[in-house]
Amino acid sequence: MSRSDVSSEPGDEGLLECTDCLEPAEAFALIGNETRLAILEALWAADERPVSFSELRRAVEMRDSAQFNYHLQQLTGHFVRKVEGDGEDSETTDGYEFKHAGEKVVRSILAGSFTESPTLEPFPVQGSCVSCGGPLQASYADEQLGIECLDCGQCHGEYPFPPGGLNDRTREEIAEAFDQRVRHLHCLAADGVCPECNGRMSAEINEEGECCLGVGVRVDNECQQCGHMLCSAVGLRLLDHSAVVTFHRERGVYLDERPYWTLPWCVSDRHTTVLERDPYRLAVSIPLAGDELRVEIDDELNVLETDVRTCD
Repeated sequence: MSRSDVSSEPGDEGLLECTDCLEPAEAFALIGNETRLAILEALWAADERPVSFSELRRAVEMRDSAQFNYHLQQLTGHFVRKVEGDGEDSETTDGYEFKHAGEKVVRSILAGSFTESPTLEPFPVQGSCVSCGGPLQASYADEQLGIECLDCGQCHGEYPFPPGGLNDRTREEIAEAFDQRVRHLHCLAADGVCPECNGRMSAEINEEGECCLGVGVRVDNECQQCGHMLCSAVGLRLLDHSAVVTFHRERGVYLDERPYWTLPWCVSDRHTTVLERDPYRLAVSIPLAGDELRVEIDDELNVLETDVRTCD
């Protein structure tokens, strides 16, 4: 399906109308050429943009001007745009700069998504298993990094982690970067934005099917545009909620310093109670220092109320 076939909301007629869109196969064909990739990389490496035709050609080291122009024009309109100068006295000169798609391609190359298949031996990480108390380790395969228990195998989260994230980092730094990335992914998803394509992301509470964490009650996020999916325990959705952050800070715990997988309510449904179904109404109980924060949410994952109680 091309983007021109996508319908818009009432009143937004023409908002997504596209007269010069590319099918995915055509887009990959355009950049599946060494010279065109070299042009994109040269544009990325430039100190200032826009970059003139002659500067780009020198950077790519292609003598044949006509052949270089052919490849550049194949990219223009979809991956790069031509900028017209405003005159001799203007600071803007003729040249080329990135469109978002072109910048995304280069970022993916730099991240290693297209070019690297690194291996990383499993390594221990901070925290203990929420199920059995056993030691945890991180493992990496197929551009996914996961946290699991060495004793019982309980998964504490497995999410995309581009190969570039392994470069120039110690194992401890990789674990820290993974924690920050997971937080970022779910913050975007909570705001309804797909972390892959920026499309509209929907979320629903689910008790059926498979889940990356093996939990019964979870949140499934799915992009309506590209189909990208993220799943999590319900509690992870509350990780940056003001009431949750304040509850921990008042008891000497700073959530931004604690990896998400060390917080049982972020990786398990044992702290989640289904109060009602159709529509859903849930309660997440977070114990700490003799107290308990109870957070009630609705089927759209809106926080309805919070209450601090003394634990028995």
